[in-house]
Amino acid sequence: MLGLLAAISPVLGLGASIGAAIAAIGAGIGIGKIGASAMEAIARQPEAAGDIRSNMIVIAALVEGVALFAVIVCALCLFL
Repeated sequence: MLGLLAAISPVLGLGASIGAAIAAIGAGIGIGKIGASAMEAIARQPEAAGDIRSNMIVIAALVEGVALFAVIVCALCLFL
């Protein structure tokens, strides 16, 4: 059993690293799309800029929270 675990251990590190990278890239793409859509919406309707901006910040925080959760799960996979 220990031999099998020793053989899988490097693969776990690689998998956790790739998972964390995918989570970070996904969060970056998501926040980029949120920002682009918000800027387009503000350009179309400038009087609603405050509402659009506050909604954008809330949604970006939710995306960051999910990405942080994914990175923490990947880090925990290294130590289990």
